[in-house]
Amino acid sequence: MNIQIIVGSVREGRAAIKVAEWILNTINALEFHTVSAEIVDLKAWDLPIFAGPHSPMSGIYDQPKQQEWADQIAKGHAFIFISPEYNHGYSPALKNALDYLAKEWQGKPAAYVSYGATNGSRSIDQIRQVGTQLGMIDTNSVFEMRDIFKRNQEDHIVGSDFEKQLIEKIVNTLIQYANT
Repeated sequence: MNIQIIVGSVREGRAAIKVAEWILNTINALEFHTVSAEIVDLKAWDLPIFAGPHSPMSGIYDQPKQQEWADQIAKGHAFIFISPEYNHGYSPALKNALDYLAKEWQGKPAAYVSYGATNGSRSIDQIRQVGTQLGMIDTNSVFEMRDIFKRNQEDHIVGSDFEKQLIEKIVNTLIQYANT
């Protein structure tokens, strides 16, 4: 089973990449025998604003970058979306990445990690709505990170024992939903 950790922020100095690296390291340390995890960084993908002539719901992907993105997402069996909270919502880069595709998201379980002034709660609410509309399975796995502004000043995110247990629970839930 492949879990893709989608880094939904492209800003300079972003905490999202540090959070993703910590989650990946935590998953790897837990030594799940049936799970591989990878970081999918939207900054590296540099997806232009979607402006194709066909709705992604049509299944016609006539832009090369769109087909590459579809091929990447199709390899995932489950997703952990990481997004900061911007102005009571989630990042526009993540919204654009979600809107690029349709069938590749459908029927796959999703978990959500966010942070910000209210620990990302409003961001997660919005991503969940879009994920549900795209046909993803909402596993109700949510992680609202606290103290991100302080934590982002360090080179790496260090999670508490409670947070590590939460990641383990999230992964177990994704496995359960992906295997049903």
